[in-house]
Amino acid sequence: MENPFGKITTVGAVMNCFYDGMTLMFGGFGGVGTPPTIIDAILDKGIQDLTLIGNDTGFPHIGIGKIVSRGRARKVIASHIGSNPIAGKLMHDGKLEVEFSPQGILAERIRAGGVGLPAILSDIGMDNEIVSRDKPRYQLHGNEYLVETALTAEVSIVYAKKADFYGNLIYDKSARNTNPLVAMAGEITIAEVEEIVPMGSLDPDEIITPGVFVDYIISSQGVNWRWAWE
Repeated sequence: MENPFGKITTVGAVMNCFYDGMTLMFGGFGGVGTPPTIIDAILDKGIQDLTLIGNDTGFPHIGIGKIVSRGRARKVIASHIGSNPIAGKLMHDGKLEVEFSPQGILAERIRAGGVGLPAILSDIGMDNEIVSRDKPRYQLHGNEYLVETALTAEVSIVYAKKADFYGNLIYDKSARNTNPLVAMAGEITIAEVEEIVPMGSLDPDEIITPGVFVDYIISSQGVNWRWAWE
């Protein structure tokens, strides 16, 4: 298979992108749409002290939850951690810093980071101490808003159903979730995909993430995480 754009590689070849203390952004919702091969490789390499940004902390042994459960994360920025009781215990024991962000606001903060905006304004959670604590406020047109900083990461990891040689991505149903936003917000974006096809094989109307956002493509082990919901 020809690889004219040089983006197709192996999981071992991209491991130099990961290092202790980095910020890692991930797609997925409870494990659905989270790249399993990449996560296993990060664990095998022993990467630790991570700041993780994503919708949730997965389940204890599924998705990003495997990294959290093994104590490899220092901080998590997420909308909830309830599906992973180990994350909750680590937080209460003072071993994991957790920054909660309402799900829609979290998604918008990631999108803002992906398009180069420094922050967004929101009136969500104005009276909620957990949400609004230590956040600056801004007056506009007679109304007050919280200033929610944009989110970016050194590396973003996403999971897709198909990719062509340039890195154009198609996601499978609910696996789409936050992946398109996460793919935009990393300095380096690595996509794990189930199928790699030649240029011109994808219907342009079905492409969700343009290849300009994707730096590397690796083949998946073919694991389907949708069983987690059954």
